[in-house]
Amino acid sequence: MRLVATTSVEEGALLGKAIYNDKGQVLLNVGARLEGKILRRLEEFGIDYIYIKDPDTDDIIVKNSISDELRVNAIMTIGDTFKQIQLDTKVSQTFVLEKSARTFKKLISDLLDELQRSKELLNLLSDVFLHDHYIFSHSLNVTLYALAIGIEMKLTPKELEQLGLGAILHDVGKMNVPEEILSKPGKLTAEEFQIIKAHAEDGFQMLRNIPTVPLIVAHCAFQHHERLNGGGYPRGLKEDEIHLFGKILGVADVFDAVTSNRVYRPAMLPHEGLEILYSGAGSLFDPKVVDAFRRAVAIYPVGLTVILSDGRKGVVAEQNPGLSERPVVRILEENGQRVEPYHLDLKSSLSLMIVSCDTIIKYEYANSY
Repeated sequence: MRLVATTSVEEGALLGKAIYNDKGQVLLNVGARLEGKILRRLEEFGIDYIYIKDPDTDDIIVKNSISDELRVNAIMTIGDTFKQIQLDTKVSQTFVLEKSARTFKKLISDLLDELQRSKELLNLLSDVFLHDHYIFSHSLNVTLYALAIGIEMKLTPKELEQLGLGAILHDVGKMNVPEEILSKPGKLTAEEFQIIKAHAEDGFQMLRNIPTVPLIVAHCAFQHHERLNGGGYPRGLKEDEIHLFGKILGVADVFDAVTSNRVYRPAMLPHEGLEILYSGAGSLFDPKVVDAFRRAVAIYPVGLTVILSDGRKGVVAEQNPGLSERPVVRILEENGQRVEPYHLDLKSSLSLMIVSCDTIIKYEYANSY
């Protein structure tokens, strides 16, 4: 199957990977014929990229980073807790968070178990779900990215549990921000931006005195917008003043934000998101954290069409763990001409590199069924 931009899919193409809602119910199954109305609805729901069937790549298997069952359970657990917090008084919020912390610890243990057993690089583009609320899916994605970084940096089990809990709750302060500001499609006013920025300290204050929540978890909420050069908020911390967890969450938070569809802009592809991190490494982000992220996450997801430095074109067929920028590519074109497909492992072909990606499908291939 092939990963393509939803806007480029021609009517009649067949869906290669099922699409679910956040309750785990199948909305579109594998093999569904994609007609105009369906494609428009996918775009409206913020699904920028989908997998479609393609005869050249149908034997390429795209694996989920975590099981569908665990993802659904995680989203529902996070969503139920955050919705309660949004509705309750500050006293009740404390009770909800104290109770939920125990549930979240079990969830983190399950996530770690699946991530550590998997030999795949983390690829959240493979998990195509429609979500009612961005913050719920964002909290889960940031948790997965943060845990993947933590595993790569060889954090202890206790540190990973604390990092995971801090990641799930890093945006809990946004539950006090009006929905019309969180979902505003246009540019925020200066006053609205100040309200948004308050979520970091609000989250810290909500978490700091809860017995079941370690203080470092509260600091995850406090520090995830701090930057190495002191240009972050709310306190303008610099370099070693920022805890390692704050640095990890800063990277995970930014990457998920730019690679997720938002009301005010479309999603970037993973390699484009990595360029944002690279450009800020050393000034905004800790270079060691960025490098750990690069090793842990699928920068070129399986199914993505790529162009190599010698002009050859193909589709990512599998990942090389620890070498996310050098996957195995199924070559389909040479010098603009179709060739019998073959695999090229970029781990062994060091003179070659991926120079660009293409999510616009060529329909003479796609409509060969």
